[in-house]
Amino acid sequence: MVIAKWLIVLVAVWNCGGFVVDALIPITAKQHLHNPRWPPHAKFHNCQTMVIGILLGLITLWILFAMPLTFSRICLAAAVSGTYFVSMLFAPLFPGTAWHDPEFVDLDPMFLGMSAQKLVALIVCTLLLCGCIFAYARR
Repeated sequence: MVIAKWLIVLVAVWNCGGFVVDALIPITAKQHLHNPRWPPHAKFHNCQTMVIGILLGLITLWILFAMPLTFSRICLAAAVSGTYFVSMLFAPLFPGTAWHDPEFVDLDPMFLGMSAQKLVALIVCTLLLCGCIFAYARR
């Protein structure tokens, strides 16, 4: 269960990445929170998403460190921590959404033919799945 726990801890901390990327790193923050073309309501939802990511990470850490670890709690922590990233994967299914704004296409690197955000979300979900598999094997 130790490997599973620390894989999920990694993702829980990674949940704060939305805040770091969207608000603090200048090159990416100018595409989000500091984008003068974004209307106030779009910024509101961006901030809402950043706060949700931080809260999901904190709830995950609480599950992992404040309660006795069981297989079901490992899976619960993985589900809570992964919610932010799963929502990222489903967001493009809604009309008018895109991985990046057209004006920033050149700043958004592609990896393996996909947006960095999509790749990160897939990697994180894979780490969480591996954590659950490790926990299952150790039950």
